[in-house]
Amino acid sequence: MSLRKSGPGRVPETTRRVAEAALPQGSMAIRVRDALGELFRDEDFADLFPQRGRPALSPAVLALVSILQFAEGLSDRQAALAARARIDWKYALGLELEDPGFDHSVLSEFRDRLVDGSAETRITDAVLAAASQAGLLKTRGRQRTDSTHVLSAVRGLNRLELVGETLRAALNALAAAAPQWLAELADNEWFKRYSYRVEDSRLPQSRTERIERGNEIGSDGMRLLQAVFHPATHGWLRQIPAVEMLRRTWVQEFEVEDEIVRWRHPKNIPPAGQRVVSPYDSVARSGSKRDTDWQGWKVHITETCEPDQPNLITHVLTTTAPVHDVQVTETIHEGLAARNLLPAEHFVDSGYTEARVLVSAQRDYGIEIVGPVQGSAAWQAKGEDGVTQESFTIDWQAQEVSCPNGKRSRGWSDSTSQTGAAVIRVWFSINDCGPCAVRSQCTRGTGRIGRRLTFRNRDELEALRKAREEQKTNEWRRRYQTRAGIESKISQGVRQMGLRRSRYHGAAKTHLQHQFTAAALNLSRIDAWITETPRGRSRISHFRRLRSILDPLATDHPADISGCIAP
Repeated sequence: MSLRKSGPGRVPETTRRVAEAALPQGSMAIRVRDALGELFRDEDFADLFPQRGRPALSPAVLALVSILQFAEGLSDRQAALAARARIDWKYALGLELEDPGFDHSVLSEFRDRLVDGSAETRITDAVLAAASQAGLLKTRGRQRTDSTHVLSAVRGLNRLELVGETLRAALNALAAAAPQWLAELADNEWFKRYSYRVEDSRLPQSRTERIERGNEIGSDGMRLLQAVFHPATHGWLRQIPAVEMLRRTWVQEFEVEDEIVRWRHPKNIPPAGQRVVSPYDSVARSGSKRDTDWQGWKVHITETCEPDQPNLITHVLTTTAPVHDVQVTETIHEGLAARNLLPAEHFVDSGYTEARVLVSAQRDYGIEIVGPVQGSAAWQAKGEDGVTQESFTIDWQAQEVSCPNGKRSRGWSDSTSQTGAAVIRVWFSINDCGPCAVRSQCTRGTGRIGRRLTFRNRDELEALRKAREEQKTNEWRRRYQTRAGIESKISQGVRQMGLRRSRYHGAAKTHLQHQFTAAALNLSRIDAWITETPRGRSRISHFRRLRSILDPLATDHPADISGCIAP
């Protein structure tokens, strides 16, 4: 389909007149259209369409329909019906009242075009550009970030269900692609075992029987793989995605000993970040955070938090579930810099902070990260009388370290940590540490070397120590209260738009879902700002409020953070 040229984008007079008469109080769609104007133009999506062919439906209309769809939690069918029948939607879309609308399948095709063209961020970028032009968004202010888990669109499977369903999926794909070839290979037992979904069969209960069933499935799958990869077999069969998924899963779950296929011991399977969890989504992974375990993704949301402007999402990042928050802090800054939306202060929790990030954010982008940093994990820091690393004095010019008793280190070397980070290692002589009166509080080493220290380069170490000292002050605690409002944004996304559950398979479409969700949340916040809806206050239970009345100096009760919590 080619792209037809769009008109001026004004709301038809008939549609305006009927909307004002039928909805004198307005609606979110009407108010946002009046405040921001035309959010999208067809020309913004011109590169996603060919030059020739039957004219396509307006992508500008489909983009706004998709945002309104997520804002109201509608399915594709419901969204297409709303675009056809609702006056406020026709007003926002700039359509005539007689416009017949479109079939709901067009929305799916539009999402495919966005994913294939890597144009997911154009949705949120357009909303942010309109908000900036309306004076509702400024840069170099305050922003905050947090993440939450997202369940994949596939059902969670245990190991036995995984291998059984993976083999069944491969057989189904081969039966459609090469029925004659598969008919010559399959026997009656295969048809009995794999003609139905795994959850519809009665799986064995005892551990021994489950292992036997797993080995049986493993042998059947290995036989199928050997046939597919036989030199006499057509090579294109190996390119079928379900067959490749079967191969990857069998490498993950089974091993061959003396030509016998057996389960791998749980200790010998890949870690969660590399482990396949479903034959129907090759990218989803297992994640764990505190007492929450899930299969799927993690979404990182960054929003503004200015008291005199609406809180708008400026960046959305979707990762697989096992990715740690600190791994994406610099990625978030890169994304904000590319769109000229960098903050001056970035409020995050401890998951996003480490010494390297504190330095790089200030050096590369002029961003001050405000967030708690982890304390030392050394055993000396856990006791009150331990001689911690902070007790030592570092002479960077002479490359020497002095202990509290005045003894100097005997060695200094540049090295790398287990994670590949650049570190400096120093050590003291056993002649100095051996007779020391506080040796038991300093080191437990029994070798020929005394106390050993490992620390980062000067910039990172000084930034880390400064952050640890600042977060002990009441001023820092009051300042850090700004971050607390980000949970309200996530809560609104979860309650109204299903943020914690992916609608689609794959990372690309899940990320597109999060972009639509972010744009819908921004329109909701702008509408609340237009209608002067009061911002919500932090909720405090009656019992905790009683504590604050009895002890006004108590520091464990929530502070008033209403200035940054959304309505």
